[in-house]
Formats: sequence, structure tokens, C-alpha cells
Amino acid sequence: MGINIHDPEPIRFLDADGTFAPNESAAEYLSEIEDLAVEEVQEWYRSMARSRAFDTECTNLQRQGQLALWAPNLGQEGCQVGLAYATIPEDHLFPTYREHAVADVRGVPLLDLAAQFRGLTHGGWDVNDPKNGNFHLYTVVLGAQAQHAQGFALGMLLDAKRKAGNTALDPNEPGTRTDRGVMCFYGDGTTSQGEANEALVFAQSYQSPVVFVVQNNQYAISVPVARQSRTPLYRRALGFGIQSVQIDGNDVLASYAVGRRFMRDAREGRGPGYIEALTYRVGAHTTSDDPTRYRENEELEEWKTKDPLRRAAGYLRSLGVSDEAIAEIDAEAAAHARVVRERILALPASRPDEIFDYVYAEPHPRLQEQQNWMHAYEASFAEEVAS
Repeated sequence: MGINIHDPEPIRFLDADGTFAPNESAAEYLSEIEDLAVEEVQEWYRSMARSRAFDTECTNLQRQGQLALWAPNLGQEGCQVGLAYATIPEDHLFPTYREHAVADVRGVPLLDLAAQFRGLTHGGWDVNDPKNGNFHLYTVVLGAQAQHAQGFALGMLLDAKRKAGNTALDPNEPGTRTDRGVMCFYGDGTTSQGEANEALVFAQSYQSPVVFVVQNNQYAISVPVARQSRTPLYRRALGFGIQSVQIDGNDVLASYAVGRRFMRDAREGRGPGYIEALTYRVGAHTTSDDPTRYRENEELEEWKTKDPLRRAAGYLRSLGVSDEAIAEIDAEAAAHARVVRERILALPASRPDEIFDYVYAEPHPRLQEQQNWMHAYEASFAEEVAS
């Protein structure tokens, strides 16, 4: 028998058609969007449209054999864009492997994302380059980024304590104000991983400035979320004593407002946060997956009516933005994606030695031994041809 707990309605500002109609759960977050300008919302829509057009091109490229794999984010643009714009430049973001819209907002070139899926790079972009917006590398190992994010946030906390003349790390102390925070993304399936839960333990114990974002897209590959958890996922964080809410992840306004509040609380020393964004993976888990084998078409069509781009476009129209202006943004996004597609196809092949370039900061004898072996192995083929 389950525990009978009343769950508030997920925080939502926009109806499915884009009408501004905040529900009761959204009332306390209205102040977070009071200073929004129409131009800002237009920029959000532009980012969402760019992500979708890019995603479509990469899916097609994989089907044509030009990418080894692709992880679509079709349908998840609303929560990704809203949350990305809720951060400040100094914040650090730790993704999984489908936060393409977040990467684009933070400044990572879309070409660098695609190069990784084309098998030409192990990392894709330089995390230490300010132009890449403190956006860390994609993580395929489920849950690993939760501990990376918590560790990084703990380092921020220690730095802030040292500046304040306090070197103690006492779990009983209140949180310490920092000048930057951490946002960590993962999916509903990862909530069942040990690493993700261990990160919550440490974050709450030391009041680290980190916000965990669960993009609940309803499926962990083929396993529906209802089979993973008999209660809403946000309750798991409540069990650790972490402030946690559930939002309509297809509502870019809700994603922005809640993300902004939670990140500010984290930076101001009020502890970690946890946001469950209810969204839907319209496409496949990856291009090696066939979602028709485990979900019904009726469910897919129902979620398409909640499309985040359609909702954002409807809201823009209510603010006076014309259909022509929205169509122009869509056309720009499609044109940009086509340019990226051509640049992907023109990427040069990688050098075999690149596999050794970024393993250690300094030369390492064991690594040099492996590199020498590889060179000898490659040379042996040339000798066979010559003989």
C-alpha cells in the first residue's frame, strides 16, 4: 500500500496553447518573471528553434551513416532553454549527453557537439575556455555527473569559506554565500543510480551550492517512469531534506522562474535544490533505439499537443510578436542548422595520437609506453605491405 500524500500541481505558467495562466503552484514564483522583456522571450524561442533544427539535422545525419550515434532532445527544449537562461555566466553546468539546447545557450558551438558523435573527439570542447560558458563535458556514465557536480560545488563552498576566514567544514553549520553555483542535469532513470543519491547526501550534509535537475522524459530507454518509482521523483530529494519541486518542463517560463529562484538560493547559502521537470522524449532514446516497441502512439500524440515550441510561440503572439517574426526565427534556425550540417561533413579526420593528448596534464611514462606501442603496431602494417 502506498503512502497517501497530496502532491501539488506541477508549477506551470503557460497553458498548452501558450496562454499565460499561472496555476496556484506558480504563484510564489511570479516575481521571478516580472522584469522579463519581450525580446528576452524571443531569444529563448530562438534558442529552442535552433536546438530543434540542429537535432533534426543530426538525426538525419546519423541515419545516413555520417554520425556514429545521436541522442535526440526533441520535445525537451523548453526545460533546457528556460533553465539555461536561469543561470548566470559564473555558474557551472554539468550535463548528461542530450543537453544540446543548454550547450548552445551557454556558448558551446553546435559543431563541437556533433564532432563528438561523429567520433572525432573525446571531449568536443574546452571546458576552460570562457566562450564555452562553464559547460562541462557530456557524460555517458549514468549518475557520474551528479558526483562531479557536487564535488565541484563543494569546492566552491570551501573557497567561499576560506575567503570568509572560515576553514571548517561542519555539516551543522548554515550554508555559506558563494558568488557562483552549479546546475546538474540528469534523467529519470538516473534517479535510481547509487551515484545520484550519494550526491544528494553530500549536497544536503554540507549545504553545497548545487541544483539538481531531473528531466523526467517518462522513459529510461524503454522502462517507463511508473515502473521506476511509485511516487513522483521530486519526493526522493525531499527524503534527503532538500528543497524540491515539480514543474511543467514543457513550459519555458516555469523552467526559467523556478531555476532562477533555486540557483539564487544555492548561491546565497540556502542549500541545494532539486527540480523535477516533467517533459517528454518525442524521439528515440538514441538513434539505436526503436521507441515504437515500448510506447503507444496515442501517448506520443498526446504529448505532442504540449509541445514547448508551440507553447512559447503562442505566448509570444499574446505579447504582440507577429507570425511573420516567429516564422523568420524558424527560418533562421533551419538555415543555421544546414550550415552546421555542411561543416560537420567537412570536419577533418582525427589523428590517432589525439587519444593520448588530454589524459594527463604532464607527461606520464606509462602513457608514453602505450603511445610507443601504438606507433610500432601501426608501422608493422607498413612493413607487411612493403614485403
